[in-house]
Amino acid sequence: MKPSTSHMWPWPESLDALSAAPAFHRKLLENERVRVLHTLIPAGALVPLHTHRYPAVAHVISTSHFIRRDHEGNVTFDSRHTGLSSTVPAVQWLEPLPPHTVENVGGSEISIFIVELKDGEPTLAHLG
Repeated sequence: MKPSTSHMWPWPESLDALSAAPAFHRKLLENERVRVLHTLIPAGALVPLHTHRYPAVAHVISTSHFIRRDHEGNVTFDSRHTGLSSTVPAVQWLEPLPPHTVENVGGSEISIFIVELKDGEPTLAHLG
């Protein structure tokens, strides 16, 4: 499952977070410009393979250590080794994410409100 050389979004709609991992993503609002999701990942949970097609602003309500893996199972991010602050609430910018899983390896739930910006075409330009 490799992205195409095009900067257009190459992955199927079936991998969209709401389709591929509906137990962890709830749509709160959607129109032609934005989609607002609430992501809730209990301690110990593994979110199945999914994508986030659009750049977004994330409002982190609660956090826990987590591991993000790509579609081949390779670790792409492990919060236990980043030295990142767990201060919440926090607001972060998120680039679109290709197929990945998220495993909550901490002792508390992860709760994030995500405002996806649908204006313009989703791209992979930030990946190189």
